[in-house]
Amino acid sequence: MRVVHFADIHLGYRQYHRQTSTGLNQREADIARVFRDTIDRIIELQPDLILIGGDVFHNVRPTNPAILHAYNQFRRLVEMLPDAGIVMVAGNHDIPRTSETQCLLGLFQSLGINVVVEQPKWIHFRERGASVFAVPHGMNPRPRFEPNPDARYNLLLIHDEVAGLYRKFGGLTERSTGDLSLNELAPERWNYVALGHYHVYHQVAPNAYYSGSLEYASTNIWSEVDEAIAKRIEGAEYSGKGFIEHNLETGSHRFHPVKLARRVLDLPVVNAQGLSPEEVSEAIRSTVEQCDGGIDDMIVRLIVREIPRHVVRDLDHRAIRDYKRRALNFLLDTRRPIPVRIEGSGAPGRRASLMETVRANLERRAITPGIDRAALVELGLSYLAHADRTAAVAIATTAMTEAE
Repeated sequence: MRVVHFADIHLGYRQYHRQTSTGLNQREADIARVFRDTIDRIIELQPDLILIGGDVFHNVRPTNPAILHAYNQFRRLVEMLPDAGIVMVAGNHDIPRTSETQCLLGLFQSLGINVVVEQPKWIHFRERGASVFAVPHGMNPRPRFEPNPDARYNLLLIHDEVAGLYRKFGGLTERSTGDLSLNELAPERWNYVALGHYHVYHQVAPNAYYSGSLEYASTNIWSEVDEAIAKRIEGAEYSGKGFIEHNLETGSHRFHPVKLARRVLDLPVVNAQGLSPEEVSEAIRSTVEQCDGGIDDMIVRLIVREIPRHVVRDLDHRAIRDYKRRALNFLLDTRRPIPVRIEGSGAPGRRASLMETVRANLERRAITPGIDRAALVELGLSYLAHADRTAAVAIATTAMTEAE
């Protein structure tokens, strides 16, 4: 009894400004291509059961090409695997916020896919001895996660977030409720728990997994890159993008990485401490030129640390504009030095940074009972870091405009 589990496709997702020859946003085309290739690979595997963990579309009103592509690929999946059971739950990006808008996932019911949108539902595959409890996003209160005592295999398919995960690795655009605990989930009671919502392959319990997204499809992809580096799984090129194959009989488990449409490159950090604008510009040039395979048509980030604002203004912005032209997206992430006190009363030393001040205040201020203080601190610091990076990018953009 082999199960394939994937989630977070985000068809219709658009980012950056480059278009294909047919006028489609390049990232939208990238994600469509990776989804098609993923369907090809799943068909080759010939699984018995396919679990789709939500966020099929990036928004409730996707583009017509995204809708057509999704329908054609799911139709192909059903036609090529007529004996496979397929269950799909709605994710937060699929569910409309107003009653006037309908969830488009209902389109796929006509193909024979079991689609669960509004309320949790049991899907039984009695000929296989398997039962799937499908829970869409946003159930409040959540249902009781009680397995079916009459089934040989019990599977839980849910689009939600496990407590603590987004505080540790989540992007700034995701709001964490952080209230789905492992005790509530009770993964030990299930043969397999298939999770959607989190964009990097991640194990939350011995038999409970996020499959990750199929491509980078969030507004802050670098949080996903940072996690991949932190986890150090499968080397520096690991992205956590792919799908899962799990055998319910043997317990064997395999993550299938997908081939991304283009590389997402996090270049070696440049330390600008004590360097002139010319020296920093040369360090940036050298780092870009030494990139294996080049930056052309790639998504690139280059962090420059310890660089004052006046040095950012005087960088070689003509060269930076050329990098932006060559890459699909080139992010020069300039980060200012930590301020150091050089005069004033008391013993000399480093002055507390804004980040440290905010942390200290959040850790000691009175808060409403029931609020997770650690989550509050981490969320506050993440927003502050995002604001600092945004300000640095704005300064660099202004400087380049003035240079023109």
